[in-house]
Amino acid sequence: MIKQLTKEQRESLLTLLKTRFTKNMHRHKDLDWKKVQAKLEANPEKLWSLNEMETSGGEPDVVKYDKKNDQYIFVDCSEESPKGRRSICYDYEALMSRKEHKPKNNVIDMANDMGISVLNEAQYRELQEIEAFDKKTSSWVQTPSEIRELGGAIFCDYRFGKVFVYHNGAESYYAARGFRGMLAV
Repeated sequence: MIKQLTKEQRESLLTLLKTRFTKNMHRHKDLDWKKVQAKLEANPEKLWSLNEMETSGGEPDVVKYDKKNDQYIFVDCSEESPKGRRSICYDYEALMSRKEHKPKNNVIDMANDMGISVLNEAQYRELQEIEAFDKKTSSWVQTPSEIRELGGAIFCDYRFGKVFVYHNGAESYYAARGFRGMLAV
């Protein structure tokens, strides 16, 4: 079943995305909103995912155009890690391993439910080249299998003018740690 927005939700979201696009041209120099909007209108399931990013506090915006695949890349551009996606552990296995004080969800399942992908470390670093994000919070990023198999997961933040990569047990969760997602349209 395709998840779709109502006509009113769609129009409201497109207006919001256009306003954000126009206010933040430094994120997508030389891109034309009309072309972005045409892609969005042709892919209603992507609009649904962008709405999920928006309602969870991500403030998605276009950060680049992938010519090879003819896709616009949207990423969460909220100043800090999205509020509606914090206090969650890394994946389902980590969630189930907690004996008490389990968080409500986990990064991987939440991203899958939203129809987006979690940024990897390289994508996170690329985003930080556009502008500084996560100066007070941190964001889980895709964790290499060799780290995850040992029970760990990685996260990033931006401090002192640099991106830092850290590790934690995958079952850990913090009020100031969420995740940033990406959607290709």
